[in-house]
Amino acid sequence: MEASLGQKQRQLEFPSVTLSHVSSSPSAPLPLAASASFAAAQPGGHCLRFQDPSSTDPVLDLDLRISQIFRLGSAELLCVSQESGATDADEPFSSAIKIGFRTEDESKSFLSAFEQLKHGVVSPRSGGALENGSLIAAKSKFDHKIEATSAKMYFHYYGQLLHQQNMLQDYVRTGTYYAAVIENRVDFNGRVVVDVGAGSGILSLFAAQAGAKHVYAVEASEMAEYARKLVSGNPLLGQRITVVKGKVEEVELPEKADILISEPMGTLLVNERMLESYVIARDRFLGPSGKMFPSLGRIHMAPFSDEYLYVEIANKALFWQQQNYYGVDLTPLHGSAFQGYFSQPVVDAFDPRLLVSPPIFHTLDFTCIKEEDLYEIDIPLNFIASVGTRVNGLACWFDVLFNGSSVQRWLTTAPGAPTTHWYQLRCVLAQPLYVMAGQEITGQLRLVAHSAQSYTIYLTMSAKMWGAGANQGGILQTSSCKLELKEPYYRLSQPQPYVLPQDQQAQQQLIQPQEVSPQIQGGTDPGMTIQSSQNSEVLDQ
Repeated sequence: MEASLGQKQRQLEFPSVTLSHVSSSPSAPLPLAASASFAAAQPGGHCLRFQDPSSTDPVLDLDLRISQIFRLGSAELLCVSQESGATDADEPFSSAIKIGFRTEDESKSFLSAFEQLKHGVVSPRSGGALENGSLIAAKSKFDHKIEATSAKMYFHYYGQLLHQQNMLQDYVRTGTYYAAVIENRVDFNGRVVVDVGAGSGILSLFAAQAGAKHVYAVEASEMAEYARKLVSGNPLLGQRITVVKGKVEEVELPEKADILISEPMGTLLVNERMLESYVIARDRFLGPSGKMFPSLGRIHMAPFSDEYLYVEIANKALFWQQQNYYGVDLTPLHGSAFQGYFSQPVVDAFDPRLLVSPPIFHTLDFTCIKEEDLYEIDIPLNFIASVGTRVNGLACWFDVLFNGSSVQRWLTTAPGAPTTHWYQLRCVLAQPLYVMAGQEITGQLRLVAHSAQSYTIYLTMSAKMWGAGANQGGILQTSSCKLELKEPYYRLSQPQPYVLPQDQQAQQQLIQPQEVSPQIQGGTDPGMTIQSSQNSEVLDQ
């Protein structure tokens, strides 16, 4: 028993470590070589103590309650903390120290001891476990909002190189980010940058190319290890990049950022709920006059007519109309199956000539929106039909703005524009609407966030009276549907139909979207124009 206790005690002392400041303005010099140990600082708290081997006085004491540790390499850790004597846990973290160990096992022992002491699992005095009811690690805001199983799958997905490659090979996406950064060097040169959800670290490397003083690449998945390899393999840029593994809701950084850069967009802009993490990172890390890349996003919407798509979805349920399937009547389930297929939003690239009216858009300003505003998004719909046709549902896409000081650049996923890995999204009504040219189409698109990192979509569309006396009339037809954004139908290789030639002239008017929420002023907006596609090869890109 005593031998085991002595072994645990020795794990709290590390006689030979190397130290170096990462903070841009360290408050005190550190010895290159030092010893590190954990000690009881006051009842209920412990500190990490660094000592110069040539002196008995501690060089620096760090309170574990306001400190965090991040792995930089196999035998290297980063410790960020408030300066000794700070009392307010909300104060900015002002000390960042890189700690080097002789072996990987030694760094693991140090990290284990740090976490156990910080969260009250082990006592440095005895090395034993605390009794029930002792302090445990508090859940972060992310953990409270998101199901553990969903988060596990999410971070596993983005921890794989093949999925990162899929995004990197979206040259519209990657090229637009590169241009937005490099064309706005004035915003990045000599500035501190935080890359939120850094993935492979490509945006951090772009920021370093643009002259960033230092970049903190925050990534919660195992992709952080690959990002470190990529950064290390580009040493001229990598020396100004620190990869921090952890969630933006939990990690601490040694200094405020001048620039926040991220790619937080999912299908329909909001899927995966990373926009909330982007906003949290803004509130936690961005300085008062800092900039965000991107700074706002817009969800564009327009009614569409696509008989081929409607029949394709409806026909999927024909299987359940069999009355003698191995002696079993399947028809009792046909209605449920029919509704189930129409509860899947369709993700594909479609011809913009399928749109029935000019699009409208709803703006999300990342620089000022509150995280809670993203929990439920209500968008009123109002369109004027340009042609007489059958409306099969609502088509949606998005764009984001990089509002640089030198160049304003848009990244768009609009139909007819170069295809991205986001494609477009269509909500198909099980009961279509019949409209005439000039008829008003109203309704609501409501997005409600849930704990599986996505949204439930509630769509209602109505056709109003038209023509003479329409202002005395009311609603003629209404159709509603409920869809799960997390479970789309990926329709990426289907041939797309064209509208009839006589309708094409009317469709040429569908180029100017109408605003349904405040729009940013100034700057070129290529997302404002919907270009007609002359063929369907866009699906094969």
